[in-house]
Amino acid sequence: MNMDDELAALSDSGDLLERLDQLVEIGVALSSERDIDKLLESILVAAKSITNADGGTLYRMQDGRSLKFEIVRNDTLGVAMGGTSGMPIPFYPVSLYDAQDNPVHSMVAAYAVHHDCSVNIADAYTEKGFDFSGTKRFDEKTGYRSKSFLTIPIKNHENEIIGVLQLINAKHRATGAVRPFSDADQRLAESLASQAAIALTNRLLINHLENLFESFIKVINAAIDDKSPYTGGHCERVPALTMMLAEAVNRCDTGPLRDFNMTDRDRYELKIAGLLHDCGKVTTPVHVVDKATKLQTIFDRIELIDTRFEVVKRDSQLALGVDSSVVKQRLLEIEDDRKFLRHANIGVEAMKDADIARVKDIACKYRWRDFSGMERNFLSEEEITNLTIRAGTLTKDERQIINHHIDVTIQMLEALPWPKHLSNVVEYAGGHHERMDGKGYPRGLTREQMSVQARCMGIADIFEALTARDRPYKKGKTLSEALTILGKFKLNGHIDPDLFDVFMWEKVYEKYACEFMPPDQIDAVDPGSIPGYVPPPSP
Repeated sequence: MNMDDELAALSDSGDLLERLDQLVEIGVALSSERDIDKLLESILVAAKSITNADGGTLYRMQDGRSLKFEIVRNDTLGVAMGGTSGMPIPFYPVSLYDAQDNPVHSMVAAYAVHHDCSVNIADAYTEKGFDFSGTKRFDEKTGYRSKSFLTIPIKNHENEIIGVLQLINAKHRATGAVRPFSDADQRLAESLASQAAIALTNRLLINHLENLFESFIKVINAAIDDKSPYTGGHCERVPALTMMLAEAVNRCDTGPLRDFNMTDRDRYELKIAGLLHDCGKVTTPVHVVDKATKLQTIFDRIELIDTRFEVVKRDSQLALGVDSSVVKQRLLEIEDDRKFLRHANIGVEAMKDADIARVKDIACKYRWRDFSGMERNFLSEEEITNLTIRAGTLTKDERQIINHHIDVTIQMLEALPWPKHLSNVVEYAGGHHERMDGKGYPRGLTREQMSVQARCMGIADIFEALTARDRPYKKGKTLSEALTILGKFKLNGHIDPDLFDVFMWEKVYEKYACEFMPPDQIDAVDPGSIPGYVPPPSP
């Protein structure tokens, strides 16, 4: 061996070692990539780099019948399609079988699949046995010269071919001249394809498991929402608004929360927590969730009280005479008391002390006989308790039943073996009923004891409840009404004041309204008139 040959051998040896190091680095990078499109793109780019190829294509197996173009790159022509390029690939998939269901061997990529082997071609124009007519037409149209090809099947751990890697026109690293792919190029590319298959299979498996997990969560949420027509969509809207607010904080570069930022993993963790924030409601009795009026259980018992009033009317007429002025006055009084109880039963307005006293007075004022002739109190103690609820339609015990859902939620979530990247799900989901002043439930946490994400979910849960038009006990608030209430909650220590500011500054409410609120609830908002509003600080 002369001096020139020795120097060339040493140069080739050094180049190979450098490329082996590159291969190791590529393998590490591929194993950490979470996005499928970026992963596929990284595989092709890495293969081009390690073989110094001018172009290449990555195909993925499609139903075992064809190869779909996923990524196409060509440096000389400046072609970048698929992946993160944003450019769709206009080519039809490569068919693996013809119309008679015979295997196609004339296309190099199909041949590599059917024979489970790499195909290394020095010059496509002189190679026999393959159909390169499409390649030649492409070259005529673009002025390109497709010459050397290296086509490698990508196989998973079960030895199934899941794709094909095809590289075009290896270039000499010193001169840039197109050359055939060497044996070293082929071995390195095959090794890369093996690593790529592992990375791709693992990522697809993780994606499938994540999709299965999210689908299971959605099934639970659908069951919760389906229990009651009044809460349908709540489990969808709260996570959506939570993410809107968190993203607003993430991009806001002013105020006390300007340093808050989220990675893609943080986003996924918060998304899962949002989807699971009310999973404990699966145990909440339907008659409590659906309680539209104070006397409702399986049905609204105000009708029973109406019947009693009719009995009292009948008894008054029998005792005083049908046409006497006394009985007419009595009937008017009875009818007025009935209207009052019907109105009190709705629970829209807060009960005043005088209203509560009147309910108790009515309970004592009348006696009635049931159909067996037995005289009874006009209202039972249970009916009095319900009709004197000061606000809303739930008694203290029923409110406890509703509130218990968050305890169940925490218990359910704490029982799951969360992986490290989802370790905060319980804290995020379990804190949406806490208050910044420590007066919330179930743990009485203060602002300092809660993450920004949990505080975001607290605001989202309140704003969704205020604007929801599917609640049994109220109409949905307009945008300005809901923001007014939310602003008061900022001032009284209920919600995070800094998050409320971002909610206003970034107009998160507008984005939510456009997506989830009907037009008749979306009124004009004057931020300056909202309690607690402060303008954003100057940059």
